[in-house]
Amino acid sequence: MADVPRQHPRPTARLRPVGDGELRLHHRVVHGYRRAYRMAGEGPALVLIHGIGDSSATWAELIPDLARTHTVIAPDLLGHGASDKPRADYSVAAYANGLRDLLSTLGIEQATLIGHSLGGGVAMQFAYQFPERTERLILVSAGGVGREVNPVLRAVSLPGADLALAALRLPGMRIQVGLVAHLMRLLDTDLGQDAPELLTLVDALPDATSRSAFIRTLRAVVDWRGQVVTMLDRCYLTQGMPTMLMWGDRDSVVPVRHAYGAHEAMPGSRLEIFEGAGHFPFHSDPARFLSLVEEFTGTTSPADWSREHWSDLLRAGRPGTAAGRPDTARSRALERDLREASERSAT
Repeated sequence: MADVPRQHPRPTARLRPVGDGELRLHHRVVHGYRRAYRMAGEGPALVLIHGIGDSSATWAELIPDLARTHTVIAPDLLGHGASDKPRADYSVAAYANGLRDLLSTLGIEQATLIGHSLGGGVAMQFAYQFPERTERLILVSAGGVGREVNPVLRAVSLPGADLALAALRLPGMRIQVGLVAHLMRLLDTDLGQDAPELLTLVDALPDATSRSAFIRTLRAVVDWRGQVVTMLDRCYLTQGMPTMLMWGDRDSVVPVRHAYGAHEAMPGSRLEIFEGAGHFPFHSDPARFLSLVEEFTGTTSPADWSREHWSDLLRAGRPGTAAGRPDTARSRALERDLREASERSAT
């Protein structure tokens, strides 16, 4: 376990080239909606779940290496990428259901889940709804821990956000946004760490249908006050499930203090901090990310779920106070988040 951030050298070499065949999009129709996904490799199943406004392409450079030892499935969530974008339920619970159904059509009964940002919330919700199908959890800069989130996302959740997003498609706006992102990077701001990904997000909303799906997804998890769902109130249910948290210490979207709160709330979890990385640590340091995933999946046994163990955990319930833990600022912050969680629910 890594409670204290460790120094790691930055990689100097790129990962090996990506083969077109390994990254080709496939499609399955589930409940009448076309869902896009990438699938490669053989071995235990490893599911990669992207964040809001993103797609399976975010994992493109990692899939070939992960596929050496795993069957890798990277879906485009409904409303994202090349999947359909209907007027539908975009809650984390609905995403977990959709992921289960897609995996069932592919013959995947159990898997290790890697979720980034919103995808981390979906992975945690999947583990809560379908613990018997979840072997391990790897949560990367995950949403659903504390209320804090980048003010830009809070603003986009407000009425009229569709007009603001549409304005980004006006002639010349892409250049202006690019200049602002470049300036943030030059000034070495935390938000600047993720400037390339922010530009990709703008490009991923080319039409009204895409923008509507994005806003529906965002409003399901964020409002003007911040994040509106939580996984803290049921983190104790991960007891016995191998869980690893990865976070960039310069994450300007979901602050790194959420990583420590989640780590403290999840019994037996492991925490890895990527120094100098923003919201996309697997882009900032892909070699370390791959090494950690391979080591974690190779040295831990899949969760041995049983109905009796699950019932025992539910009856015991979530620890209600910080009794028995040191009275640190981190513990007090965790207790505050747990109190806030009483008005928020991941279901």
